[in-house]
Amino acid sequence: MKLALNFSLFLLAFFSFSNESSSLTNYQIKKFCAKDKRVSLCIKNLQEKRSDLQKGKLIEIPIKPYKR
Repeated sequence: MKLALNFSLFLLAFFSFSNESSSLTNYQIKKFCAKDKRVSLCIKNLQEKRSDLQKGKLIEIPIKPYKR
């Protein structure tokens, strides 16, 4: 019984976390790029990366360090 329960929980977790990714909305892109010097270039680059992500291509994700 315990084995069946563990197996069903595994299958539930496996199928609920599929290989899909969500992309940023336009509002999130504008908010992310608001602090950059070249806002329009940042927005253009992120929108291109979003379209590449939706097409299934691999992209590099910029990471900004956290400042206190």
